[in-house]
Amino acid sequence: MSRPLRIALAQFDFPIGAVAENVERIRAFIAEARDTHHADLVLFPELAISGYPPEDLLLKPSFLAACEAGMAALADATRGIVAVVGHPQSAGSVVYNAASVLREGCIEHTYRKRELPNYAVFDERRYFARGGAHPCVVELAGVNVGVLVCEDLWHDTPIRQCAEGGAEVVAVINASPFERDKAVDRDALLAQRSGDHGVGIAYLNVVGGQDELVFDGSSCLVDGDGTVHNAARAFEEHWLVAEFDPVDRSFTPLRWPEEADESRESLAYRAAVRGTRDYAAKNGFKKVLLGLSGGIDSSLVLAMAVDAVGADNVLAVRLPSRYTADMSNDLAAEQAAALGVRLETIAIEAPFTGFLEALGPVFEGHAPDVTEENLQSRCRGALLMALSNKFGHLLLTTGNKSEYAVGYATIYGDMCGGYAPIKDLYKTEVYALSHWRNAQQPTGAAPAIPAGVIERAPSAELRENQTDQDSLPPYEVLDDLLRIWIDEDGSREDLLAAGHSPGDIARVTWLVKTNEWKRRQAAPGPKLSRRAFGRERRYPITSGWK
Repeated sequence: MSRPLRIALAQFDFPIGAVAENVERIRAFIAEARDTHHADLVLFPELAISGYPPEDLLLKPSFLAACEAGMAALADATRGIVAVVGHPQSAGSVVYNAASVLREGCIEHTYRKRELPNYAVFDERRYFARGGAHPCVVELAGVNVGVLVCEDLWHDTPIRQCAEGGAEVVAVINASPFERDKAVDRDALLAQRSGDHGVGIAYLNVVGGQDELVFDGSSCLVDGDGTVHNAARAFEEHWLVAEFDPVDRSFTPLRWPEEADESRESLAYRAAVRGTRDYAAKNGFKKVLLGLSGGIDSSLVLAMAVDAVGADNVLAVRLPSRYTADMSNDLAAEQAAALGVRLETIAIEAPFTGFLEALGPVFEGHAPDVTEENLQSRCRGALLMALSNKFGHLLLTTGNKSEYAVGYATIYGDMCGGYAPIKDLYKTEVYALSHWRNAQQPTGAAPAIPAGVIERAPSAELRENQTDQDSLPPYEVLDDLLRIWIDEDGSREDLLAAGHSPGDIARVTWLVKTNEWKRRQAAPGPKLSRRAFGRERRYPITSGWK
């Protein structure tokens, strides 16, 4: 009778391009899995050697050669345990997205990913050739183990062929980016695949932020009858260890920190924090700064920044104008004090007046309009970028998805910065996440986001008595319209059916279309939704489609 197979899953971050560092880390992890966790098999994520997605690095022969050399070194160091490692494999004029089985000093088998995603954020057919139609099944401690890579699982044939080849359990290594509500679809798929073919599934996903993508980990186990175990804690690095019983094809988790809060707000908030932390660290920034206005957007970004890099590494800056309310300054000071953040104040009246004086002769005879409003925002952007340059801090922008969608943001003004933590959150979601974050505060502690910030009407404060709703529909209306139009790629007929007025539809869809050029110049931010601006939603700037 076969004994249980002990499997270690390395839910860790493997940064893009850090080939030598990734190889050394994997080498140490293989030894740890063997000597500390006493595993028979250790799994590493998709393209762990190169990081995911390496994009055009895959076009560099020197990069591919480094990955090949790294795999050879890892194979030579693998003794007393079997490892499955994801890597790019160069084979003549083509490259494969591969997973190799390392055993006793050699690469015993290499499986090439068959199903190459080419939708949403994925562009794998640009870089990889499709693998052959033969399954990878290896024997280990009396148990037959199949190997698949990520998208292969979303198609029935690869896992069916593993089962037909004798696999009792299938190891699936992944680099699957976070997206709200995707876990529900994934778990349903895992249950179906396992139940249909009677195989256990060990599903490992990478964790960490990479530019606009955030990988949540959330690795999981599935018994051969389709029972899905609780996912591992999201957005955290963990060793995960479990035993697989080949008799009843079930898993027993041994080391498996479970996810405690899978609410939409919790996952979205933690995704933004992880994305911010990793973007800063991987690009060499130890500190961040942001303009703190006393409004809801910058207040949420401040809380995220503190959670990402620590209060001592955050600089908040008030940039009051002649139109800034005392309440705005007071609320910014209240939040900075509550979170222990250094707060500076730089009034923009002097540079704003200077611009008005310089432009006065040319503007003579023209009434003030949005031009003067945008000048104030651009004064703030220039000052914040000066602070970023002088002190080497990463400037975080504070615009939300509703604003980016309709262009309610000033290019070269409040859009200045290197990273945009809430870029993929609609305004109504900003409020929801603010309430969630406040609920996480210890008993008796001041709220992370002051109640006054949440309760006040949002305003850009660029003219007297201005509110956002002067220019836009109520955010509940606007965000629903945008979700249908952008996230669901709906039509005007869909919007009408949802109860939106022809006037709102005409104005908002026109604003979305005409502000594509702004979004092309926006800072990257973490993908949280199905249709994030940036690499996932690619519309032409110049288009006659209405």
